[in-house]
Amino acid sequence: MSWAETSATTTQTPERGARTGHSTTTHKRVTVEAITFPDGSITMAGNLHLPDDFDPQGSYAAIVTLHPAGGIKEQTAGLYARKLAEQGFAALAFDGSHQGDSGGEPHHLEDPYARVEDIRAAVDLLQTLDHIDAERIGALGICAGGGYAVNATMTDHRIKGVASVSGFNMGIGFRRDWYGTNPDPAAAVVLDEAAKQRTAEAQGAEPAMDPYVPWEIDENTNDDMREAHDYHLTPRAQHPNSGNQFLFTRSFSKIAAFDAFHLVEDLLTQPILIVAGSEAGSLWHSTELHSRARSHKKLVVVDGGTHMDFYDVPQYVDRAMAEATPYFRENLAAEPVTQG
Repeated sequence: MSWAETSATTTQTPERGARTGHSTTTHKRVTVEAITFPDGSITMAGNLHLPDDFDPQGSYAAIVTLHPAGGIKEQTAGLYARKLAEQGFAALAFDGSHQGDSGGEPHHLEDPYARVEDIRAAVDLLQTLDHIDAERIGALGICAGGGYAVNATMTDHRIKGVASVSGFNMGIGFRRDWYGTNPDPAAAVVLDEAAKQRTAEAQGAEPAMDPYVPWEIDENTNDDMREAHDYHLTPRAQHPNSGNQFLFTRSFSKIAAFDAFHLVEDLLTQPILIVAGSEAGSLWHSTELHSRARSHKKLVVVDGGTHMDFYDVPQYVDRAMAEATPYFRENLAAEPVTQG
């Protein structure tokens, strides 16, 4: 089956191993260059992953990889960037504005509109590099990064193809909760709290911070949040630049009205690949996106996979890459071409 068929496919995964731990695949054929680039007045920090046999006279397809909310370039976005570089692509992972090593004040702001603009700025950078083919740029996002990647692709047609892995529509997910069980108007109660807190902060109170994932887990913690805790807050993937907190008042007022898939039926003309696990509480984001998109599309639901499995569990990352590699090769014609 070609990736380009309009279809929904359920596939069997290889026998699962431990869910914890990074992929053990050898870091082969990849070099990483630290890079900065402007996003308006903000200086962004990224890592450009290149094939180890990189030819500076060549012309490479490039893919921007987007981290989840609260994530950074050294975590799953960097893992996918490295694996894409192993397949012959150039891949840029970067810290979102107001996060990680990137600039932007106040720090720890989760602004969906800024995160989408970050992607456009990353594409701007790639357009300036001599060894990148400006007509062969794609985007791949994980979790909220998947939603942001889709939204950016809808309105930036320099991006020729987009892939969402364990995708999460940030605004809808915050309004309806992780499993989508709340009605949208339920967010009004939280907005009331945010308004009161903003007034308190204007009068001198300390800014309120909320965690992305639970600091502590107990018998009431759902399975996805248990795995999120394990990923972000244990040696599995914990990183000092990923502080598991966001500014509640300033962030929620921006997140609440955001919809990464708004007008996707009409504005997404590029092909899209959607990969998610059958056991992910976030699966409904991927199935909704697939049902609404009208461009060439493919949904791959991997049996047994959870949301966090696709962050770093080898079998599931490799399964996502088994779909993403031919998808980008076909849509970005990704074989490097040496300039004569």
